[in-house]
Amino acid sequence: PGEQRAALVMRDNLRHRHDIEHAYLDAVRRARREIVLANAYFLPGLRFRHALCDAAKRGVRVVLLLQGRVEYALQHYATRALYRQLLEAGVEIQEYEASFLHAKVAVVDGRWATVGSSNIDPFSLLLAREANVVIDDPGFALELKSSLLEAMVGGASIIAPQRWRAEPWISRAASWVSYGIVRLLMGVVGPQGEKGSLY
Repeated sequence: PGEQRAALVMRDNLRHRHDIEHAYLDAVRRARREIVLANAYFLPGLRFRHALCDAAKRGVRVVLLLQGRVEYALQHYATRALYRQLLEAGVEIQEYEASFLHAKVAVVDGRWATVGSSNIDPFSLLLAREANVVIDDPGFALELKSSLLEAMVGGASIIAPQRWRAEPWISRAASWVSYGIVRLLMGVVGPQGEKGSLY
């Protein structure tokens, strides 16, 4: 309606296996100023991680709002295994602790936005049927970003690089064991992603 542009992007196991991932990757690679992404279960494959790190290294502010409370231990600790790589690339990470986080949204450069059912994890991107709406509209993007910033200020804590380096070794070991189990499960029960996006 009006000047708004939107598209429904779906993921299935037939013709649209990678459509949601491609929509995200295209937006991340085109980003020039800022990426704000909130996800309940965040365990991106290699291509997605590299895209976020590359964006941060070229001067784009990349902010991730992730689950701070442990809802599913395996996914929670597997996600934390990726923190070092992301933090060292300059990605900002905040963990939402006020309640369980169920957001699956992103805003890029104050114009591109997405809201939907898909997490950025192997279960959503390689197995499940999902649907996201992608919106090209500055007004909608501003409203969504304002909501995310409000959630960060009111209920999230920043994971600073020095704080992460000070984590007890037992916690970091649990993260890598969990990540290894997730990769093993995907190899046993899940289809392989495209070349370069493997978990």
